[in-house]
Amino acid sequence: MYEIVKAHPLSEAVFEMWIRAPQVARNAQAGQFCIIHPDKAGERVPLTISGTDGDLIRLSFMAVGTTTKLLASLSAGDCLRDVVGPLGMPSDIAQGPETVVVVGGGVGVACTPIIAQAAKDAGNHVIGIIGARNKSLLILEDEMRAICDELFVTTDDGSYGIKGFASGPLQTLCENGRKIDKVWIIGPGMMMKVTSGVTKPFGIKTYVSLNPVMVDGTGMCGSCRVTVGGKMKFACVDGPEFDAHQVDWDDLLARQRMYVPEEKQSVEYREAHHECRCRKVA
Repeated sequence: MYEIVKAHPLSEAVFEMWIRAPQVARNAQAGQFCIIHPDKAGERVPLTISGTDGDLIRLSFMAVGTTTKLLASLSAGDCLRDVVGPLGMPSDIAQGPETVVVVGGGVGVACTPIIAQAAKDAGNHVIGIIGARNKSLLILEDEMRAICDELFVTTDDGSYGIKGFASGPLQTLCENGRKIDKVWIIGPGMMMKVTSGVTKPFGIKTYVSLNPVMVDGTGMCGSCRVTVGGKMKFACVDGPEFDAHQVDWDDLLARQRMYVPEEKQSVEYREAHHECRCRKVA
């Protein structure tokens, strides 16, 4: 069992938990993920490792499906059945001095501090850009502000920071001739597609963290296959980070929608057959 040491909401839909997983925490690097198994009856869910502290790892997620809603109901002192990781390839962070930009949108902001901190520790100048639909959904601003040399905050509705999308400040930096060596973009698929299109004309190396449907996390099942540079890749072992300008975005977005009806059916069933909370540690 893996004990949840801390758990709390970051916004109305995004939750954070710190889990005691010494072996994972000891070996985790920026960009990697783990697969959690809440209980013997639940599904396996891949979540990016968004931070480490001693024997603890931080996982952040949006409560949208059956399992993530179950996770959101757990508290400190509860336990997860399995935590497997770290999995995937770490971020391609070079020793500085380089200027790097880390862009996060929505729940993707939760994964930006660990990359920003790793880049900063490597001697790089770090520019952060984080965005959300509105101020109430914005997360981890203070943490990113403490890490980054510069930070831009955007909201779609203009309720806080710069009005518009996270791609806006990135576009301005590029058009103003700012020297940028690498960019990381983490967020919903469409947000990553649009934002990575900003850097393509400027030839800036840009990485995105892809999140296709994943089952085993070791390259055996093939469910997380994506098309990058015209070749099939597995997000779990070849990624999860890939060259944004080589990703077949139409293929990725289509694969992310494959099981929407089943996911909806699962949520509706759970809500109609409310299960005892003791199931979480069965």
